[in-house]
Amino acid sequence: MKGIVVQFRRGRHVIHERHYLLDIGLKDREEAKKMKGKEVIWKSPGNKEIRGKISDAHGNKGLVRAIFERGLPGQAVTTEVEVK
Repeated sequence: MKGIVVQFRRGRHVIHERHYLLDIGLKDREEAKKMKGKEVIWKSPGNKEIRGKISDAHGNKGLVRAIFERGLPGQAVTTEVEVK
């Protein structure tokens, strides 16, 4: 299953460097909650892989929150990820 990195998780004062919001084509929060615990892989243009895990749903529109082992680069926003 493919998804898109939408944005990093942030608040007014704090940016969570390893937390990202992903859109994997789900309709609502209930579908997103079922994806909890699945593995996510982002591949760089140089074929390096950064792995993460879906931690929970984000909002009511089907976005999910993923925590990666290392922070993704800024260029990762709007690129594809693979959900296992």
